[in-house]
Amino acid sequence: MTQFDEQASQGLFEKNLITENQFQEIKEYRSLNIFSLNVELKLLLSISVLMFTSGIGILIYDNIDSIGHIALLAILFVLVCGCFYYCFKNSKGFQKTETTTESHFLEYIVLTANVLTCIFIGYLQVQYELFGTHYGLATLVPTIVSFFCAYYFDNKSVLTIAVTGLAAYVGLSVTPQDIFNSNNNFYASQSLSYSAIMLGVLLILWTVYSFRINLKTHFALVYLTFALHIISIASISNMVSEDIIWLLFSLILAASSVYFYKISHQLKAISLYIFMIVYAYIGINIFIFRIFEHVDFGDIWVLFIMILPAYFIGSIVLFIKLIKNFNKEIAE
Repeated sequence: MTQFDEQASQGLFEKNLITENQFQEIKEYRSLNIFSLNVELKLLLSISVLMFTSGIGILIYDNIDSIGHIALLAILFVLVCGCFYYCFKNSKGFQKTETTTESHFLEYIVLTANVLTCIFIGYLQVQYELFGTHYGLATLVPTIVSFFCAYYFDNKSVLTIAVTGLAAYVGLSVTPQDIFNSNNNFYASQSLSYSAIMLGVLLILWTVYSFRINLKTHFALVYLTFALHIISIASISNMVSEDIIWLLFSLILAASSVYFYKISHQLKAISLYIFMIVYAYIGINIFIFRIFEHVDFGDIWVLFIMILPAYFIGSIVLFIKLIKNFNKEIAE
């Protein structure tokens, strides 16, 4: 990494993009071997939030009989109120643009408050049926609270929880185990697949509208990442169905790939670009096999098997080349 940095600095100096004085200052700074603890501290704070909220859940589970429901709910309520009091007191309030804060600690208090709120509302529903038989409200209410917190406190982690809750309210399964399970709801219900695609489209439309009114435009990557995964997984799941409707989902996946190809260049988001390529590649292969399943390979199956290694090697080479070209384009 040090050699790469030195070569990069040397290249900037040779292109007259930096002066000789700036080049020497860069070399002197790098010779100090100073590194940032920002990532490590954020990781420790994230683990702390996870361990704290998990500890609350374990406390409730292990002491439900001895402590009592009312006492546990009271403790949760006090913790939620305390966290939100600190958040509102130390935040700068709602701003349409990205909010910068001097303390990263506030971000994790907001996350803690939000997770505890979800636990509190879920506990009320399970134990006292707060919303009666309207179980969707038990998901929708924490989702609304999460969206409010995400926009008011400018917190991407809470926004992720909010979008996940919205997907759960629609009925989508968002865990990797359920996605790759053969009993995935996408297979069982095409209406759920349409709902998933509509949700993905709504997330895209909201992103476009946010750019138009300049509302938290830095949230775009979160929304688009969810939209890409939801639309692509729903489309690919239905491309392997026996119904002729797989052609429609092939077109949807193709349109989605074209859109995310363009938007990834526009936002210079390599994560969107990589996942778009992966989903498009899977979709292309499924499409090819669906077309060839009606072809008799009795005479050419040996040739077909011989071509497969070259096909996969060529795919890997093409993937690497696409990533290199993307990095070169966004660097210009």
